Amino acid sequence: MLHLIPAPLHRRLYRVADAIRKLWWRIRQPELTGVAVIATNLDGHLLLVRMSYGSGGWNLPTGGAGKGEDLQDAARRELLEETGCEAGRLKLLGTQSDRLFGTNNIVHVFSAKVSGHPRADMREVIEAKFFPSHSLPEPLTAITQRRLKLLKTAALPDT
Repeated sequence: MLHLIPAPLHRRLYRVADAIRKLWWRIRQPELTGVAVIATNLDGHLLLVRMSYGSGGWNLPTGGAGKGEDLQDAARRELLEETGCEAGRLKLLGTQSDRLFGTNNIVHVFSAKVSGHPRADMREVIEAKFFPSHSLPEPLTAITQRRLKLLKTAALPDT
């Protein structure tokens, strides 16, 4: 059904929907629960996406968890929806709280090795690529930079 809408129109509709969602959040201030996946391939390259709406910066695959949805299931779903890649074992790195347009968003950040080649649907996601950690693209969103610090912290040996 969604592919009956031409991709350029679909991208415009995502931008409109995003603006309406932000307005709704400012008015209602709901409590949100989200997931993010720091996904790497076997070479250790980081999987990032650029959305057709928002700031235009590079992000981790991220999205909302449905009411009652298992957080790992939500992380796997978002990763698959946004990149076409499937996660191996998920590891919870931590939880971060973001203030988004007047609402509190609690995001559970997972790491995972992934299989498959990323693909952008050219509707919601306009780019999905692996990058070596020493050569990440710009602009990398501030939230993504903060999430990546969780990975660095998790990799530090206990002292």
